[in-house]
Amino acid sequence: MESFLELESALLKSIFLRIFALAFSIFPLTNANAQEDLSAHWEGIWVADGTLFSIAAAIEKEEFRVVQLESLGFEWSSENGKIDGKVVTIEIKYAGVTGTIQAELVDPNTAVAFAATCLPNFMVVCMLSKNRQAVFRKVIENAEN
Repeated sequence: MESFLELESALLKSIFLRIFALAFSIFPLTNANAQEDLSAHWEGIWVADGTLFSIAAAIEKEEFRVVQLESLGFEWSSENGKIDGKVVTIEIKYAGVTGTIQAELVDPNTAVAFAATCLPNFMVVCMLSKNRQAVFRKVIENAEN
């Protein structure tokens, strides 16, 4: 009787391990296919939720370019950014502050942006932007139209 229980236990372990291995070998394939490549959706006119602040975003030679449309009186400058799929990083300068803005596409018409870096830390704008994010909505599909 004991050997029957040992055999049954070994068989169940074997079946479990095969199911476990099969599940983990299939999971990365289904997960990769489920993620849509949103990088083509960056270009257009974007407005920050609840404000008139707007920018035009364009991609030229695999670099992300931002142009101020309505900056609400804030004068800032930016370097060309880098795109990594649905994430963009761009260096900015504003009122003695330098920083990196990171934005991620949530869907083709929504992006969430935050200050990944802001220096010097003691500047008011850096203190106010810490742990904050802005939601941007695309209002025009292509900035050139």
